[in-house]
Amino acid sequence: MTNAEKLKIPRQKMPGQDPKERIKNFKEVPFGYTPEMAVNEAKRCLQCKKALCMGGCPVEVDIPAFVRMIAEGDFIGAAKELKKNNSLPAICGRVCPQEDQCEKVCVLAKKYQPVAIGNLERFAADYERNQGEVEIPEIAPSTGKKVAIVGAGPAGLTVAGDLVKLGHQVTIFEALHKAGGVLVYGIPEFRLPKAIVQAEVNFLIKLGVEVKTSQVIGKLHTIDELFERGYHAIFIGTGAGLPNFMNIPGENLNGIYSANEYLTRSNLMKAYNFPEYDTPIFSGKNVAVLGGGNTAMDSVRTALRLGAENGYIVYRRSKTEMPARIEEIHHAEEEGVEFHFLTTPVKYMGNEYGWVTAMECLRMVLGEPDASGRRRPVPVEGSNFIMEVDTVVVAIGNSSNPLVPQTTTGLEVNKWGNIIADPETGLTSRKGVWAGGDIVTGGATVILAAGAGKKAARDIDKYLKSQ
Repeated sequence: MTNAEKLKIPRQKMPGQDPKERIKNFKEVPFGYTPEMAVNEAKRCLQCKKALCMGGCPVEVDIPAFVRMIAEGDFIGAAKELKKNNSLPAICGRVCPQEDQCEKVCVLAKKYQPVAIGNLERFAADYERNQGEVEIPEIAPSTGKKVAIVGAGPAGLTVAGDLVKLGHQVTIFEALHKAGGVLVYGIPEFRLPKAIVQAEVNFLIKLGVEVKTSQVIGKLHTIDELFERGYHAIFIGTGAGLPNFMNIPGENLNGIYSANEYLTRSNLMKAYNFPEYDTPIFSGKNVAVLGGGNTAMDSVRTALRLGAENGYIVYRRSKTEMPARIEEIHHAEEEGVEFHFLTTPVKYMGNEYGWVTAMECLRMVLGEPDASGRRRPVPVEGSNFIMEVDTVVVAIGNSSNPLVPQTTTGLEVNKWGNIIADPETGLTSRKGVWAGGDIVTGGATVILAAGAGKKAARDIDKYLKSQ
C-alpha cells in the first residue's frame, strides 16, 4: 500500500457506551477496536525511517514494529513486541496521554490525524490476554541478588518486570491490600477495569516477582531493616499519596472529601457496590469537584454514577489551561458535567448537623503566566456568590508520601518532601537506594512513572552486576 493510499484511510473511532447509559454503571466506557478496525488503523502508519513517535514514548516501545505487526494481522506478535519494553501495555493503552507524547509527534499529526497508537496498544494487549496466549518470556539465569521494591504502583511494577527478567530476585512491598497503586485506588473502573490491572500484576507474578500486600514500609519495616534482611538494592515508588487541601473556613465539615479518599472508597473498597461491599460513601445530589486534572474528571464522573443529580467542576482557570486529557474532558461533557471556570471557593457553609450545604465562591480573571506556564488566576474583588452543594471533592493535587523519607536516614528530599533522585538513573543520596514516579516528581502520569521505573531498573541492574 502506497503512502497516498494510507492517507485516505480515516482514523478509526473507538466505539463505546452511550453517555446516557454509562452514567448508570461503572463498566468501561470505550469498547476497544475490533480486529478489522485495528488493522485499518495500523495501515495508516507510514512506517517512517526516522520514527519520531518512539522519541515521544517514555518506555522506549518500538512503535512502528508493533503497529506493522497489527497491520499484517500478527496480533500476538504485536503484543510480544510491546512487552519487550513495556510491562503494562493494557494499562498504558488506556490511561496514557498519548496525545501529548507519541501521537503528538506522529508525522501524520502535521496535516492529518495521528495514528491512534494508544488504541492499538490496548487492542494488542487485550487480544493476547483474551486469547489466553500470554507467554512467559525467557528469564536470565539467577544472579543471586535480591531487590526490594516499595510500592506497587506503575513505577514499582515496571522496575519489577524489568529486573526479574534479568535474573534478579524481586519482592514488592505494597501498603494496601491490592497491588497497583494509583491504578487501583485512583483510576475508576469505567476508565481502567481492575481486572486489567490484576492481569498485569499476575503476569509479573508468573515471571517470578513476589508481591507482599498490607506491608507499610516506614512503619512495619524501615529501608535500613530491608537491607539488614539481605536486600542488595531498594527502589522506592511510594507515590504522591498525601492529599492537598485549600485551608479555607469550613473545610472540616462532613461531606468534604479529598479526591484520594473519595476515589479509594469507590474504586478499591467498592463503595459503588454498597451494601454488597460494606464501604459506604455519601451519595450527594449536588457534587462539586475542585480542580481541572484527570483526578477531578474521575471524581465528578464517579459522583454521577453514584447518583448525583448535578456534577460540577469548579476550576480557577479557563478550559484552555485544564491539565486533564482532552478525552476525559470530552467524556465528562458528554455525561452532563457542568463546568464552572474562573471560579474558586473561599468558604464552606454547613447546617446544624455539621454537613456542608454551600460554598462561597469568587470569580477569577487570568493574569500573567506563573511558574507552570499557565496564566495566573486573579480574584475579582466583590464577585462573591453562593453555590449550593452537599458534597465537595478536593482534587487540587497531592504531596509526596512522607512515611519512607521520615524513617530513612541520609535520604535527601526537596522542600516539597519529594525524594531527590537522578532523573536519568533514579539513584538517590543513599547508596543502593533508587526512587521514581510521583514520590520524585510529584503527581504526574502513569507512563512517566513507568519511564522512571525503566531507567531505574537499568541502573540497578548495572549496580548489582558490578558488585
